[in-house]
Amino acid sequence: MAKILMKGNEAIGEGAIRAGCKYFFGYPITPQSELPHYLAKRLPEVGGVYLQAESEIGSINMVYGAAGAGARVMTSSSGPGISLMQEGISYLAGAELPCVIVNIVRGGPGLGNIAPAQSDYWQATRGGGHGDYQLIVLAPDSVQEIIDLINKAFDLADNYRIPVMLLGDGVLGQMMEPVIIEDQYETKAPKEKKWASTGRMGRGSKNLVTSLHIVPEDLEKHNIKLAAKHEEISRSEQIWEEYNTKDARLILVAYGTTARVCKAVVDMFREEGMPVGLLRPVTLWPFPSQILNSLADQADNFLAVEMSMGQMIDDVRLAVNGKKPIHFYGRSGGMLPVARDIYQEAQKLLMEE
Repeated sequence: MAKILMKGNEAIGEGAIRAGCKYFFGYPITPQSELPHYLAKRLPEVGGVYLQAESEIGSINMVYGAAGAGARVMTSSSGPGISLMQEGISYLAGAELPCVIVNIVRGGPGLGNIAPAQSDYWQATRGGGHGDYQLIVLAPDSVQEIIDLINKAFDLADNYRIPVMLLGDGVLGQMMEPVIIEDQYETKAPKEKKWASTGRMGRGSKNLVTSLHIVPEDLEKHNIKLAAKHEEISRSEQIWEEYNTKDARLILVAYGTTARVCKAVVDMFREEGMPVGLLRPVTLWPFPSQILNSLADQADNFLAVEMSMGQMIDDVRLAVNGKKPIHFYGRSGGMLPVARDIYQEAQKLLMEE
């Protein structure tokens, strides 16, 4: 093991390579451009392929081709670029093709700015494109967790034959932190994918990778199959972190960079002897509804904190299911919430109890 200093975007690239990713197709957009820049150098060193597409539309369709051939493949972008990819992402989900998509979120809507935001939550957790489908969405809060979760992302994608999104923000992509990685590089070999479109390989029939189902009855059967898979993922793959929730009467709910700020707020309250805790969703879909519903039996209030005008709060409300009041504090447009302001908002709720 070795501890080295890495930028978040570069850690995504190195983590992907160590997870066995050999193909990357993408297009530069701030604040994630260091990721394709890093992979342009590293992938050829390990026998992989980096290709800068002519657009985000081109890159997501190249991902479709590589995933259909059974490769571990990744693309990345930010807000506007992810929007351009939505048709291709729906095709990938419809064809049940595993891949990893990275979104380092910037301020929006529209061109917005290059500052960090969490306002792509709805797009990520509600599919974003057309049709009945879901993506698994992972939200790291540190550069070390990026390394850990990008590996898990590829495994989940292959295990369930589903696209997986890693959702970060401009702070996480640009910040540098020490990370622990293995000294010895070894490519992780993907499992054999017997469904992949790689020729007959001695079989009597060929594999067909498609999202096209012309007959309505066939498409409904396919959608029912996808829904069953989504239900299995929702039951089995909820991941979260609890921080001082055991006796908490007020629970903050936040993810990614915002959760780091909220941990400082919890520490401030705990120094004063106040029972405040944090629930950090690591999977944004499936959302960790079970633990939140359980915590609603003990807590008096929940405060959702986001870098948006309020998107995750919908899932918090659904999880708590009316048991306790849900409140919101957010900053938008690339503005970061600061500990002092969250503390003051939480203090009001504690004084009302």
